[in-house]
Amino acid sequence: MSHSLATAPALAPRVRRRSVPFTWAVPFRRVVSPLVLLLVWQAVSSAGLLSPRTLASPLQIVAAGWDLALSGDLALNVAVSLARVAAGLVIGVTIGGALAILAGLSRVGEDIIDAPMQMLRTLPFLALVPLFILWLGIGETPKIALVALGAAFPIYLNLFSGIRGVDPKLVEMGRTFGLDRAGLIRHVILPGALPAALTGLRFSLGVAWLSLVVAEQINAHSGIGYMINDARDFLRTDIIMVGLVLYALLGLAVDTIVRVFERRLLAWRPSLVRA
Repeated sequence: MSHSLATAPALAPRVRRRSVPFTWAVPFRRVVSPLVLLLVWQAVSSAGLLSPRTLASPLQIVAAGWDLALSGDLALNVAVSLARVAAGLVIGVTIGGALAILAGLSRVGEDIIDAPMQMLRTLPFLALVPLFILWLGIGETPKIALVALGAAFPIYLNLFSGIRGVDPKLVEMGRTFGLDRAGLIRHVILPGALPAALTGLRFSLGVAWLSLVVAEQINAHSGIGYMINDARDFLRTDIIMVGLVLYALLGLAVDTIVRVFERRLLAWRPSLVRA
């Protein structure tokens, strides 16, 4: 009996994890449907079934983008829009993050800050444009202010939730090790809320680009939004599509950068280490 028990583990089937080799099938499947849509779009346009005034063909969009790049207008407008987003994002994230910390660490701060923030975040941007023009004029200030306003709310909501979601056992452990309130905030609460803060930053980036679309309707003389508005007046749907593609690509690029920093800053998380 003892002999059979001793040999039982050796007779038991071993479960081995099979390593899945890399295959190009998955990336290929992900690009097939967009390529098919582009080919159908081009075929319909080439057959004359889709007027360029309604929607330019992919080849026309590429040609328009190439012409804008050669003339230098594309680089100038992209640089101006990037500067507006960067300035508004820094201001909005700084203000939103500071308010989230004050409200998250104090009940009094929550009572004072949270209700106005919840009301302001429901206001539509288009309704604020006339007021921003009256208050700040028609220069760069209202454009940056609109971007900052849009970027402030996602970081506030996520960081506030992250602070309040920190495990109380970790806080109690910090007290056991002799950390004062400042030490708890620095070494326990803020690091614990960092994943939520980075998620909020990614949302803020997305909202910042959406806010820029509205902001660049305010007496803009440069920027991607200005390029789109100018093309609209001349029924240039190819340039309009170039602007929309630029918004999408720039938004994807900055989000990818934040995700890279997220992996580095949160390398201590087991899920990210295994990934």
